[in-house]
Amino acid sequence: MRINHVGEVCAQALYQGQAITCRDAALRQSLEKAAFEETEHLAWTERRLVELGDRKSLLNPLWYLGSLTIGIVAGKFGDTWSLGFLAETERQVEAHLDHHLNDLPSHDEKSRAIVEQMRLDEISHANTAVHLGARQLPTPARHAMRLVSRFMTATAYYV
Repeated sequence: MRINHVGEVCAQALYQGQAITCRDAALRQSLEKAAFEETEHLAWTERRLVELGDRKSLLNPLWYLGSLTIGIVAGKFGDTWSLGFLAETERQVEAHLDHHLNDLPSHDEKSRAIVEQMRLDEISHANTAVHLGARQLPTPARHAMRLVSRFMTATAYYV
């Protein structure tokens, strides 16, 4: 659950960074709405961490700052590229959550409910980004994103 919490810290920061650089007011409003939904996910995962007797990642400030920077940089490439980055991020998060659902014990209904709702929301965010004009990111960019995500996931598990 700590990894999911870190992911939500990053998602908030990404959306906020992208909203800062967004050129279209309606699109900015969509990004801010999605950021709010990610805030709900953050609260759910934080509450579940407490219930499980676990802790948040000690590196959350670093994850936030790095993701905010990435969101700002993505936004500087223009709204359609920023949306493409958002859509790809959400697709990768969806894949992570699918994997997590498979790994969770079947009796952990609370965690499963949280992860499933997050998964549905991430799918919706990706679909919204595509509907708003997201451009497909080049393959090397998608691979680089996966590598960064794996590093973050592995580090957040322990730290």
